[in-house]
Amino acid sequence: MRVALDTTILAYAEGLGDAARCSVAKDLIRQLPGYDVILPAQVLGELARVLTTKAKRTPTATRAAVLGWAGSFAVADSTWPALTAALDLTVDHQMPMWDALILAVAAENHCRRLYSEDFQHGFVWRGITITNPFLALKN
Repeated sequence: MRVALDTTILAYAEGLGDAARCSVAKDLIRQLPGYDVILPAQVLGELARVLTTKAKRTPTATRAAVLGWAGSFAVADSTWPALTAALDLTVDHQMPMWDALILAVAAENHCRRLYSEDFQHGFVWRGITITNPFLALKN
């Protein structure tokens, strides 16, 4: 089953956040067959921003981290059809544009699941189910 990862998963796997979330993210990534994982390019762009602004990593370290993720999993570019689908998601579901683009790219690449902490858990769109792997950590 093809899956996509959102920025929060990668950021926690990079060590940003509390120990429990970092551990869950790393465990999730270890369990997924690499050939079934898609990273929307938008996710890698967001990760670069998070690593430089929140983690205060150097541009060189940020570049190495982003390229490392891109070398581990397939990267899916944004397309015009994905962008128009994302615009529809912003209208139909009041979803933020950049989150909508991640979901639309995942759909375009035939993913069945998008792992994210930022979307509504259980939301289904075009055959993709949003799964929040951190639900057990919430009080």
